[in-house]
Amino acid sequence: MFVSTAQIATDNLQRLITRLCKHWGHKFPVSFEALQGEIQLGLGRCLLQAQDNALDVRLNAADDEQLQRMTINPLPTFDWQRQA
Repeated sequence: MFVSTAQIATDNLQRLITRLCKHWGHKFPVSFEALQGEIQLGLGRCLLQAQDNALDVRLNAADDEQLQRMTINPLPTFDWQRQA
């Protein structure tokens, strides 16, 4: 499993999770609650988790190429950090 993470500072975690999930829900299966969400992107899975005043975003992909494509195409504006 290949993983990349990002953290987004926000004052309204629930709103951000809802907006991201509803946006991607038109193309991919999503599930979300007040403080967490999951988006089943075609290339892998995106997990959203509220933490204090930031949203933790975690991408999981089967291989490195898929992970790179997810961070460049669907979710390019975040500061992605590769996990070992």
